[in-house]
Order: sequence, then C-alpha cells, then structure tokens
Amino acid sequence: MDSTLSLSYDRTGDSLLIAICPPYPEQETEELGDGLLARFNPDTNDIEAIEIFCFSQRLQTDRPLQLPLWADLRLAIAP
Repeated sequence: MDSTLSLSYDRTGDSLLIAICPPYPEQETEELGDGLLARFNPDTNDIEAIEIFCFSQRLQTDRPLQLPLWADLRLAIAP
C-alpha cells in the first residue's frame, strides 16, 4: 500500500482521523471498542483509516495513547 498518512482533528466532535485515503461509500466500518473505529478496504480487508473518539480527553491522562494495531511505518519517498 503506497499511501501517505494524514491526520485530521475534528474539534467539534473531539475525534482524530488517521487515514491513508479519503473515506468512500464501499469502505467497511468496524467498532474496535474503547471509542475506536476502523475503516477497511472491502476487497483487501486492509485498514485504511482509524478514528479515535474523545481524543483530547485521552491526551489528558498520564498513560500513553495505545491502539490495538500493528504498524509498518516507512518514509514515503517520491520517485
């Protein structure tokens, strides 16, 4: 998957969206629990976005924000 990661904060809804593509109607959505929502590619079942609700409240604790995900982060280098 050759996409860049975008982060978008919705101040009104207090949610952070971490995505590799804009949402589209065919994406499947699954609640992961604890105020987390995942959006999946319907063909590959790859996660394309994670939404974290009550984001600012999560930052006000002494605990680090942890997500139930594996990450494979690499630099996006333009050809």
